[in-house]
Amino acid sequence: MLDKISPNMMLIASTVVAIGMGILVTTVRAKSAKRPASVKKILLPPMFMSTGALMFIFPYFRVNFMEFIEAIGVGMLFSIVLIWTSKFEIREGEVYLKQSKAFIFILFGLLIVRIIGKIILSSTIDIGALSGMFWILAFGMIVPWRIAMYVQFKKLHNKIKK
Repeated sequence: MLDKISPNMMLIASTVVAIGMGILVTTVRAKSAKRPASVKKILLPPMFMSTGALMFIFPYFRVNFMEFIEAIGVGMLFSIVLIWTSKFEIREGEVYLKQSKAFIFILFGLLIVRIIGKIILSSTIDIGALSGMFWILAFGMIVPWRIAMYVQFKKLHNKIKK
């Protein structure tokens, strides 16, 4: 069925989905800063995202070893920027995620880089493998980011308990 859809349509559809996800993440981030942070709120998103790995059951989405290494490396590099903009603070005896104006610009900047990369790479890499690579990139970005958030959260949470 996927082979009946043109690569250009898939590229457009995946770009629209990426923009939608960027808007969703920004909205969720803004709302989460109004409520105390928790371990669940930090660790559940990567667990939910991990179900996306089921895409690799289908040969259409599989990547070779070098594509995997490239995607995970870029994802980990991008995670540094997200880690840099994610800070917690103690308010009213609870740990809260600090609002960061830079986060929104960085998130959309990363999204633009991702879209441009997808457009450029779609001429040399099969759209299915490219989709797999961008999932790996996103997962390689969210896992280190959330681990860093968890470590920072635990440090502040332990300060409160003392």
